[in-house]
Amino acid sequence: MDGASRRVVDREASIDWFRETRQRTAGMFDLLTEEAYYEQPIPLRHPIVFYEGHIPAFSINSLIKRGLGRDGLDEDLERLFARGIDPEDQDSADTVAIRSWPTRATVRHYADNADRTILDALEHAEIEQDGHPVLHRGQAVFTLIEHEELHQETLAYMWHQLPQTRKRRPAAAHVIADGAVPEPMQIQIPAGRATLGAMLDEIPFGWDNEFPRLQVEVPGFVIDRHNVTNQQYLEFVEAGGYRNPEWWSDTDWAWLTGAGMDHPSFWVRQGSEWFWRGMFDLIRLPMSWPVYVSYAEASAYARWNGRRLPTEAEFHRAAFGTPEGSERAHPWGDAPPDPTRGNFGFQHWEPAPVGSYPAGMSAWGVHDLVGNGWEWTSTVFEGFPGFRPMASYPEYSADFFDGQHYVIKGAAPVTAAGLVRRSLRNWFRPHYPYVYTGFRCVEDGD
Repeated sequence: MDGASRRVVDREASIDWFRETRQRTAGMFDLLTEEAYYEQPIPLRHPIVFYEGHIPAFSINSLIKRGLGRDGLDEDLERLFARGIDPEDQDSADTVAIRSWPTRATVRHYADNADRTILDALEHAEIEQDGHPVLHRGQAVFTLIEHEELHQETLAYMWHQLPQTRKRRPAAAHVIADGAVPEPMQIQIPAGRATLGAMLDEIPFGWDNEFPRLQVEVPGFVIDRHNVTNQQYLEFVEAGGYRNPEWWSDTDWAWLTGAGMDHPSFWVRQGSEWFWRGMFDLIRLPMSWPVYVSYAEASAYARWNGRRLPTEAEFHRAAFGTPEGSERAHPWGDAPPDPTRGNFGFQHWEPAPVGSYPAGMSAWGVHDLVGNGWEWTSTVFEGFPGFRPMASYPEYSADFFDGQHYVIKGAAPVTAAGLVRRSLRNWFRPHYPYVYTGFRCVEDGD
């Protein structure tokens, strides 16, 4: 096989993909007023200014410096914007806080130069080199673009926490709040094999935690057909679930009481009524939407309900397995993701009623396994046997193999369609309440 036939990177497609991704990010920053730029809507994250600089600086550090071995554009800015933070608590965040940031004009000037440099490299440089640790199979190209797509979700989480006065509502921000709440139903999944991850030559690109493939024999179990809805979760809240330590681990109870939480962070109570704190609107709580909660809250509900959260392998079995024993690329089959399959790809800023995308259900009839919100699993995030850090971003996963992060699967409304692949894994701390993540419950089967 000659070198040309082994090429993974399509230059023209990569340039289009890079441009589209940068345009989407620019559009997200355009939603904000100037006053928001130096604000810190999530206390455990850097202020907004960091992210407008971090994304282009990461691209330069990954492709231009690590990959092509060239000089960067501004060493000071590339060091300042090199990496975000994931502190355990506010005290930890305060120790790494940066007290002085560049002007927005400086950040934008750097970003414009970085974009031109990346585009020139995508068009002319040797961006795919067999055997090169960073450029083999074009790793750095995929890394820099998918990194930006992942950060678009980070931006959405942050924007969601800003007051409405700091945002401009786009014309296309359509909300689907009406929908019937389906009757709770569980589906029996028989014992069988689940394939987690992938081999390097099976997919054009994956993050290091997706490799190598891991096959797991999964005992039979019963899983909810739909995600737990706001209506179902409200029963837990009204039953005193947030006031009863019986349903919480000691660590989770300490976090809950210390934070003074008595309901999900996406909910707002006004008098006797509940509302959803949306991206651009305060919406009367849509009972048919999936609830978004932290891992700790999801676990407490599952205990209260006499059940548990699924493992990563059980999620895979329910999402990608079939009664015939084969496995699919996606819950619906091998066809690529499209807007009929789920609420992902920036179709909406908010969830939709559960079960709104029947064309995306799995072979077992389980709905919304991809889209409408990530889903918590009970699996602690770690590498599969044989894990090796990726050369273009060696700290991407390994720094989080600390026993303090849990795997989430699926996709959210603001997950780019290109990230919808079976092997993709995401993860968060158990007390992080800002992410668009819901859950469903399981119990052991026969």
